[in-house]
Amino acid sequence: MQPAMLIRLRPLGPWRYGPGDGAQDRLDTAFRSDRLYSALTLAMRQLGFLEPWLQATTRSQTPALAWSSLFPFQADTLFAPPPATVWPPPASLVTSPSPLLLSKLRWSAARFIPLPLIESILTGQKVLADQWLPDPESGCLLRRDRPSVAPLRIGSRSTAAVDRLTGLSSRASTLACIEFEPASGLWTVIRFRDQAAESEWADRLAGAFRLLADSGLGARRTSGWGHAQTPEIRRGQWPAILMPKLARAINTNRPGADSGAVLYWLLSLYSPGLADTIDWSAGEYRLVARGGRVENASSGAGAKKSLRMISEGSVIAARSEPMGASLNVAPDGFSHPIRRSGIALAVELPAAAPAPAVEAPPESFESVPCDSPAESMPVEGAA
Repeated sequence: MQPAMLIRLRPLGPWRYGPGDGAQDRLDTAFRSDRLYSALTLAMRQLGFLEPWLQATTRSQTPALAWSSLFPFQADTLFAPPPATVWPPPASLVTSPSPLLLSKLRWSAARFIPLPLIESILTGQKVLADQWLPDPESGCLLRRDRPSVAPLRIGSRSTAAVDRLTGLSSRASTLACIEFEPASGLWTVIRFRDQAAESEWADRLAGAFRLLADSGLGARRTSGWGHAQTPEIRRGQWPAILMPKLARAINTNRPGADSGAVLYWLLSLYSPGLADTIDWSAGEYRLVARGGRVENASSGAGAKKSLRMISEGSVIAARSEPMGASLNVAPDGFSHPIRRSGIALAVELPAAAPAPAVEAPPESFESVPCDSPAESMPVEGAA
């Protein structure tokens, strides 16, 4: 097992992580791992660790650490995008005393599933359908026997600039935002390559997350959005820090060295690395376009090169754990590289996990037209 850190952020107000195309009335489905890397890179620059951070992450073919996107939590329950190969759950694992409920339950309406339920499905345990209720607004699957308040909801806030001299305000604007319920927030997990990497980076990352909690993540940080309480950090072993039963099942059912590809469940965005040996004829995955703009006083402004990346929740087949790659998305002629992180945080699945075949390989991962600009991050390593 590898060392790992689980970080929980309890927001102090609204957050906004937009879809990137400038639409004020929509939000992205998650605070994605490439955007989190951008924020951490800027924090590392402020803390004086920028060069070693870049060497340990985007400049290395074997990164010292990998991280997930930010996903919701409520009390002690962590939610995550489920493995695409087992969601909706197989009919053989679902039970209910009411056939009518089974026919009406829309499993696909839930984007974020409690980790204990994912663990149960992956280890072959039965799922009682009567216990669960998809919440269409937050995309979370909730327990029926507990208060059915989702950890987050979509809200909107109106703002207007006020002239300090005249006291007059300009036209008000309305922005969509995420509003969190009490005892809820966002979590991420960081996996270290080995004990040496944990010794070097664990305390630095704790400091970076404390800085980000104070300064904010996402949009409208100067207006108080995106701020959080002091991060809650727990250390453990990967992947037992998230799913101890699954970790035992993996160790018990791990295939032999000559048995072919293994399935990996992605908790981050992923761009295939040159050394990754992916079997595109197996697994199940979805592509997402990532783009954006960058502004720099000395180099001007321009559109970042757009990429298609494999999204969280996808399942890919590989002979060894995928590492991923970080690609330079700076506009042509820009003064320095701008890295979009495609470093993979992947959970190995037990050998018995279902694996529907895919008929064709994915579309090209090269630059593609994209109308999804992201936040401006004008330093190397920021996406």
